[in-house]
Amino acid sequence: MSLHVFLYGAGVSSTLDSPPVPTLDASARTAPRRRTRFLALPEARWALLATAAFLSALPLHFADAPGWTYGPLYAIAYLAGGWEPALEGLRALRGKTLDVDLLMIVAALGAAVIGQVLDGALLIVIFATSGALEALATARTADSVRGLLDLAPATATRVTADGEESVPVNRLSVGDELLIRPGERIGADGRVLDGTSEADQATITGEPLPVLKTPGDEVFAGTLNGTGALRVRVERDPADSVIARIVTLVEEASRTKAPTQLFIEKIEQRYAVGVVAATLTVFAVPLAFGADLTGALLRAMTFMIVASPCAVVLATMPPLLSAIATAGRHGVLVKSALAMERLGEIDTAALDKTGTLTEGAPEVTAVCPATGSGLDEDALLALAAAAEHPSEHPLARAIVVAARARDLRLAPARDFTAKPGHGVTATVDGRFVTVGRPDSGLDADTDAGTGTGTRMDRDTDAEGGTVVRVERDGALVGTLVLADRPRADAAETAAGLTALTGTSPVLLTGDNPRAAAQVATATGITDVRASLLPEDKVTAVRELQRAGRKVLFVGDGVNDAPALAAAHAGVAMGRAGSDLALETADAVVVRDELAAIPAVVRLSRAARRLVVQNLLVAGTFITVLVLWDLLGHLPLPLGVAGHEGSTVLVGLNGLRLLRESAWRRPDEGRPRAQ
Repeated sequence: MSLHVFLYGAGVSSTLDSPPVPTLDASARTAPRRRTRFLALPEARWALLATAAFLSALPLHFADAPGWTYGPLYAIAYLAGGWEPALEGLRALRGKTLDVDLLMIVAALGAAVIGQVLDGALLIVIFATSGALEALATARTADSVRGLLDLAPATATRVTADGEESVPVNRLSVGDELLIRPGERIGADGRVLDGTSEADQATITGEPLPVLKTPGDEVFAGTLNGTGALRVRVERDPADSVIARIVTLVEEASRTKAPTQLFIEKIEQRYAVGVVAATLTVFAVPLAFGADLTGALLRAMTFMIVASPCAVVLATMPPLLSAIATAGRHGVLVKSALAMERLGEIDTAALDKTGTLTEGAPEVTAVCPATGSGLDEDALLALAAAAEHPSEHPLARAIVVAARARDLRLAPARDFTAKPGHGVTATVDGRFVTVGRPDSGLDADTDAGTGTGTRMDRDTDAEGGTVVRVERDGALVGTLVLADRPRADAAETAAGLTALTGTSPVLLTGDNPRAAAQVATATGITDVRASLLPEDKVTAVRELQRAGRKVLFVGDGVNDAPALAAAHAGVAMGRAGSDLALETADAVVVRDELAAIPAVVRLSRAARRLVVQNLLVAGTFITVLVLWDLLGHLPLPLGVAGHEGSTVLVGLNGLRLLRESAWRRPDEGRPRAQ
């Protein structure tokens, strides 16, 4: 059977009065679940009608009742279970292709012509039932991802100069201001302007606990607001939100086919023609040597049934689509069946540093008061943060965030000035404060950890971090060290990829060697290649592939896109990844959870193993049943049961990857493939 895939400007107040907090049950905190009911599928309803008619006719037939009592019931079974595949087969025939569905219908009608009405009806019923199970499996695969559509609310409250208005989320624009009340789902990706609350964003980022949201924090469409009210500025078109990207990528995946499936479909037509020719031979040769017409025709019909490649056709796509759906549920969007198959073939991993192995943003890693300054760490950090508070520079934001994390009071800054390439100056508590690089001269270059703004010369880097000098009234009072820290799961991911490929990952980065070495040491990577331009990353990937390796490249930036395209398989980090990287990659890690990368590789390998298993099962059944029919006497009902049973078995085997256990390792309960 063919597998039909379907997946189908008002002012902002300084405080917000929170209305009464609604009570949220557990179901409200999780993603809505779509689950297609069996009888909602037309294939299921027709199969049920065919089965009911067949079972009603069976006792009458065995009781030797008059033919008019059970004949119409058999006719209903034939019509209900056979009209749709017959129509599809005729359409294919009109297009000059021979569909295996048509072979099944011809075999059933042939059995009826020679008086084997019961056997033909049994074939139709089993054939229709397996088709219904196939449709259900496909629908459930789609359900697991399409439920994300229900996360985003249909409407949002937009704040205007005249007050508030409820508008459909698809009419929101970048720059709109939204009011998010307690217990509501956020209508668009944006940034908090005012208010404090907690957002349950487990369905998007995988974080198990609600996340505190304050002014300046990013929020995602479809996540659930907690007990406070928020005003949010829309920063991304609703059609371009994280959820929208997920749905789009899954729909694109449903329209592609893996090389194995394409090969099977390529030979399916020739095989079907061969089955017809062989059936005619099986019928004609015994007849020429004196066999009776009924016996020869029955053997030929049995041969046509058992030789049809239904199970072979169904062997490939269910495992791959199940793997795509399971990966999607866990925040990895694999764009195609081809991509899913390729992920399991890799034997070498190459990783970008900034934004991939690291968080992609600077953090204060050391606070060092100068001797005799009279300041402790908290006082030094508060002084620097007060001066930097008005600045939008990434290093300034990192210093302010570090001060807030320690609950430090920031004195107001006056006479603030910022000089690109030098730093900032401000008056804090009546003292003149300067925050900048040690020699007061900053290059107009990009910071290794931020990708934007200014950075220190490399000789001012400390342990791969950037040193910031703090002066008060012209005297040095201390220094801060900022660095782009490795992600918490970076070392685990590197170890997981090493275990899967048998080779330590390669670190490919445009950052300086010292910063690259620091990250490599923290993650256990030994092969480090630093100071690379985008074309150098491509060259490194191609050198590995010329050496016979199948390379997986993981990155997030525009400069990573060429390497993502050149690699055997490419994975992009989705939360902060550039549009070009997301478009180029074969898969996207929506939640930026690095540990999901080895998990999806294991899942792909599990899918490929199931494809091989299915092909072996299908081939074995066909071979045994054909030889039985040619060399002995295979009863038609047994042939029907064996053929359709193998088809159902292959289909159900492919759905094993929909189970939650397919994504977890038994040794530590973390993501795995079976």
